[in-house]
Amino acid sequence: MQNIEVLIIEDDVRVADVHRRFLEKIEGFHVIACAHTGEEALDWLMSFSPQLILLDVFLPDILGIDLIDKIQEIRPTSNIILITAATEAHIVQVAYRKNVTDYILKPFTFEQLKESIEKFRIKHSILQNNEKFTQEKIQQLWPKVPSNDKIDLSPLLPKGIDPTTMNHVVGYLNIVENGTTAEVLGKSIGVSRSTARRYLEFLVTQKQAYTELTYGTVGRPERRYFIIQ
Repeated sequence: MQNIEVLIIEDDVRVADVHRRFLEKIEGFHVIACAHTGEEALDWLMSFSPQLILLDVFLPDILGIDLIDKIQEIRPTSNIILITAATEAHIVQVAYRKNVTDYILKPFTFEQLKESIEKFRIKHSILQNNEKFTQEKIQQLWPKVPSNDKIDLSPLLPKGIDPTTMNHVVGYLNIVENGTTAEVLGKSIGVSRSTARRYLEFLVTQKQAYTELTYGTVGRPERRYFIIQ
């Protein structure tokens, strides 16, 4: 099978180089270019048709989520993984609606990127099929999630994320109407604030939750987490 071609769109030259070096460690992927502005990225896309694009949100000339429409217009078959520090609710929501393949929060580890890349590789390989799809293959593209709260998440969770605790977190988020803070969640399910925050941030990276800052009358703004339905 031919290498999967990747375009990196990241304004920070050093960060772009980190992405490139990470990808060089994963067999089967080839970085064709690193673009540092939206305009430069579009120039590359006029000449190349990468199967995968690693896209930052905060570019000097355009927001990455606004660039997605232009990318999809020029190269509709290119898949996009957002790699960004952006946790604002509207950015996560827009990325989700625009069918972004994955959403990785900075700072991230090589293992996080590799896991995302490998999931993309599996789906990319399945889509190369030119014959009729089996139900098994279709479910690999659109995995079915049970509607109840008790889900076996263990095969999907990284080290340090316990499936039982995750089920409690997801179950709690599904019943609260106005989201929750890490502190409130921790007290509700019996874990520390830092542990609750770790699980909530993991859900954000998996595009299963988003965050908003709420401002009260006194003190610092609260970071609230909401489940994506």
